[in-house]
Amino acid sequence: MCKTHTDSRIFLIADTHFGDDNIRLYEERPFPDTDTMDLEMIRRWNSVVGDHDLVYHLGDFCSGGQERCRELLSRLKGRKFLVMGNHDSYLSPQQWRDLGFEECYDLPVILKDFFILSHTPLYVTRNMPYANLYGHVHSSPTYRSVSSRSACVSVERIYYTPILLETLRDQMLEEE
Repeated sequence: MCKTHTDSRIFLIADTHFGDDNIRLYEERPFPDTDTMDLEMIRRWNSVVGDHDLVYHLGDFCSGGQERCRELLSRLKGRKFLVMGNHDSYLSPQQWRDLGFEECYDLPVILKDFFILSHTPLYVTRNMPYANLYGHVHSSPTYRSVSSRSACVSVERIYYTPILLETLRDQMLEEE
C-alpha cells in the first residue's frame, strides 16, 4: 500500500553539522572522530525515519562541499526539508534542492498552523497562538530543551536522532 503525504510521520532535527570536526569538539559530542559521528547520526536517523516520512531539518546540515552533502542526503531516509541555518547560507535554496532536499526555506515555516520552524529561537509567549521549534543553540544551558511554547531540536538535545513532532507536542503539553 502506498503511503500518502497525510499518512506520513513528521520528524525534526537540527544542527547535524555532518563533516564538521570543530562542532564535534566544541560541543563535546560523544564520538571519537567525525567519520564515526557522521555514520552514527546516519544510522540513528535511518533507524527511526521511514522512506515516506517527512523530516524537517532546522539548519546547519553539513560541511565538506556539495558532493559530500549530496552523498549524505542520498543515504538518509525520508522526504527531507531544510529551514536554512547560518551555516547553510553558502548555498542558495535552489542549490540545496538540487542536492536532494525536497524543499528549502530561507525564512521560518509554519507547520500545522501552530508550529513555527526556525533555525534560531524566536520570542514566543503563552499568549501567542504559536509555538517555536528551533535549533542553533545546541546544548547551551541558556535555553530550555522544552517549554509550553518552544522546543530545541539540536542534535545534542535529542540524542542525535530525529524526533517525532507528536513526541515534542506531548512534551510541550506536559510543560503547560
